[in-house]
Amino acid sequence: MSYEPKKVGTIKVGRYIMDPDSNEPCKVISIDKSKPGKHGAAKARMMMVGLFDNQKRQFISPVDKRVNVPIIEKRVGQVTNVEDGTGFVHIMDNETYESFVADPPSEDDLSKRLKSFFAQGKGIEIEYWIVMDRRKITQVREMEL
Repeated sequence: MSYEPKKVGTIKVGRYIMDPDSNEPCKVISIDKSKPGKHGAAKARMMMVGLFDNQKRQFISPVDKRVNVPIIEKRVGQVTNVEDGTGFVHIMDNETYESFVADPPSEDDLSKRLKSFFAQGKGIEIEYWIVMDRRKITQVREMEL
C-alpha cells in the first residue's frame, strides 16, 4: 500500500491524490467548494492533471468523503546511459546503488537538458519520484565533481 486515505475537504491545491475513476496519481490544480444546502452536504469539485500522462481530470465529491493520497518517495540518482532512438534513461540510485531503466522525461526542457549534458560527456544527476511503484524524472542537473 503506497497511499493513505484523507478527507476531500482537507486536500489543497498543489497536492497529489489518486483519481478514483482511473486510479492514476494526479496533481490538484484547482478546487471549488460549495456550501451545504438545506438537505445536502457540501461538495468539492477538483480539477487535476495526471502525474504520468498529463491528462486533465475532474472529480466531484462530498467534502467528508475519503480519497487516497499517494505516498511520494523522492530520490536522487546518476544517469549511466541514454538510449538512442527510444530515449530510455538508465539510472543508478545514489543510496541503494540499484540500477533501473526509466521512461524519458515528458517535459521538453528536461529532455533537452538531459540529452545536451549526456552529449557533452558531463556527469548527470537526476531527482526522480517513486509513486505507486512507477518512476518519474522530475529534475536534471549536472554533477559536481
